[in-house]
Amino acid sequence: MPSRPDPTEIEAALLGGEARYTRAEAVRLAGASPEFSGRVWRALGFATRDEDAIAFTDSDVEALRVATRLLESGIVDDDAAIRLARAMGQTMTRLAEWQTSILSTMSRGPEGEVGEDRLDSLVGIAEGVLPDVEVLLLHIWRRQLAASAARRIAFMESTESAAPTYFPLAVGFADLVSFTTLSRELDEVGLAEVVEGFESTATDIVASGGGRVVKTLGDEILYVANTAKQAAEIALRLSVGVTTHIDVPDVRVGVAYGPVLALLGDVFGTTVNRSSRLTSFARPGTVLIDETLAELLKDEESLQVEPVRPRHAHGLGKLQPYVLRRTFEPVRPPN
Repeated sequence: MPSRPDPTEIEAALLGGEARYTRAEAVRLAGASPEFSGRVWRALGFATRDEDAIAFTDSDVEALRVATRLLESGIVDDDAAIRLARAMGQTMTRLAEWQTSILSTMSRGPEGEVGEDRLDSLVGIAEGVLPDVEVLLLHIWRRQLAASAARRIAFMESTESAAPTYFPLAVGFADLVSFTTLSRELDEVGLAEVVEGFESTATDIVASGGGRVVKTLGDEILYVANTAKQAAEIALRLSVGVTTHIDVPDVRVGVAYGPVLALLGDVFGTTVNRSSRLTSFARPGTVLIDETLAELLKDEESLQVEPVRPRHAHGLGKLQPYVLRRTFEPVRPPN
């Protein structure tokens, strides 16, 4: 019977060599300070290793050397370097978990079992695709960085705010109705298929509508859009498009427009909270928007906004929601 792959063998294959150094040796070879090295390592999300543990590879040393050189160049200071490390660590952790999950499903047998021979093939697949994946990752990162820089420049040119991370955006939430009930009815594999189907379909809809997915939370997706029209079109497509592509209950959507704090790839502020509350107020299959967005959409001939009963939202006071629909849609009973 084939033996189960050794984690150290997997690490050596993916990192280009076996662990050869203790932490002190890696720090010395990289020319870094022990304090800075420890902060970077933790910010990247890696577990702290014992002082005498042989746990670091040549690639670890080179990465630390690059980080130290970047710091010494004066381009970034200590705090900026740690923030960059934390952002990359959190992003890559999720990406790695996602990719491992996909590869694991590829290694399952016809009955769903994961045999030792299939685990060996999983390692082989990972090694085989790694060079091409690295090229794709670099290209995707550069394109996303270019798009992000372009958005930020456009925001700075269109607003009088002196804060480059605080500007108006349309913020939308969409969530699956009765997800808790659904999670009790499905097994783990079925639930995973629903979540992945929801995320992939919703992401496609947001991207094709000119928006950007900020994050997904299993049964919920948070997106932003530059304009009111973009946000409205995305919301309407999400409310009907997800259930068209995958077998799930209705989707409800809430959208608000206003200033947000954009920080570390996320968005914060009252506008985000307002959007979340509107989502919780929305009936299954409908879209609720706030008063500001309704005002911006009032002259759109293809869209119809109708006020519904005001609601009290804890911490936000009274909200005046509006139902958003296309002009040719049948009128639903008001909330």
